[in-house]
Amino acid sequence: MDITQQGYVKYEVSPAGVARIVFFHPNHNSLPSKLLQSLADAFERASSDPAARIVLLASEGHKTFCAGASFDELSAINDFETGHRFFSGFGNVINAMRTCSKIILGRINGKAVGGGVGLLAATDYCLASKYASVRLSELAVGFGPFVIGPAVERKVGPAAFSQMALNPDEWQTAEWAKAKGLFQEAFESEEQLDAYIEHFSAKLCGYHTEALAELKSIFWKGTEHWDTLLSERAAISGRLALSDFTKNAIKAFKSS
Repeated sequence: MDITQQGYVKYEVSPAGVARIVFFHPNHNSLPSKLLQSLADAFERASSDPAARIVLLASEGHKTFCAGASFDELSAINDFETGHRFFSGFGNVINAMRTCSKIILGRINGKAVGGGVGLLAATDYCLASKYASVRLSELAVGFGPFVIGPAVERKVGPAAFSQMALNPDEWQTAEWAKAKGLFQEAFESEEQLDAYIEHFSAKLCGYHTEALAELKSIFWKGTEHWDTLLSERAAISGRLALSDFTKNAIKAFKSS
């Protein structure tokens, strides 16, 4: 079976009203187009689901939270339209999270790379374990964190975003990510992480849903142009993905 067609996204709502969106891919929770679309659909579903009071995003099956873009699919891009469509998948997920009417919590159990950092940056409240180091790897393979950039920069600021973007081989620790505002907490173990998520989720579910929705709107004020912006950024990535530099870099990465 084509590896880009593997993996899944699960959606379930607890009796308390926590909508859990969980994704998995056998290649370290990387994100081919199929999963990106399923994630966007899941956030849209949660936004209109009356049973969902808040949303929890998590991955499963690996110590890696998310390895970012699918290199198998990326290496198969041979024309601009395909590239633009692929990178727009990340923009569609971020915009679905941005416009979701419910507060989104992130459970980050391990490393996040590239698009995975964009995914966690688009949550409203992000909780991690100490193993959740982060890295923006895009420049090393010939493009940059263009589509996810606005979500990451919104959380960490221009200086920290520049530090990450220009050091694609350098991991930043969970404590660094917490200090920069990417994570709200970084726990010593997954057990502590899950215990706090259970505690905090219960508190949020007890608050007035309309008040939470109004806060969500305020949190994301000023991002109304992102539908257009992220598509424009996807076009930059789609163009650069066709370069010999990128194709050779991806080939070398896959063979290493």
